[in-house]
Amino acid sequence: MEAAKKKTLVLGASDNPERYSYLAVNRLRGKDYPVVAIGGKKATVSDVEITTEKPPFKDIDTVSIYLNPAHQPAYYQYILSLNPKRIIFNPGAENPVFYNMALEKGIKPMEACTLVLLSTGQY
Repeated sequence: MEAAKKKTLVLGASDNPERYSYLAVNRLRGKDYPVVAIGGKKATVSDVEITTEKPPFKDIDTVSIYLNPAHQPAYYQYILSLNPKRIIFNPGAENPVFYNMALEKGIKPMEACTLVLLSTGQY
């Protein structure tokens, strides 16, 4: 029996097909990962509703961040409250302050690319 797929929150999700967050949602869903998404506007990507709120999601394994570090502080406490196992800082989202906050909470921070991790089987 296959291990349960890691539920992922894509933060900075977009319905713009040219954005990496759009590709990430589609590729995660294509590999049957459960996905929830927060973005700047409400939309739908694949079968995933993008919300602009901060819902109390349950069982989040991974938070994949596609937000510029300048926009991340508004999400620090929210993300930490979800108790994810890891946070992926995608290229352009690297944030030493939040990286260290995650470490202090026992969350594994990674500076990596969700798309590369998926394509190489390391997700």
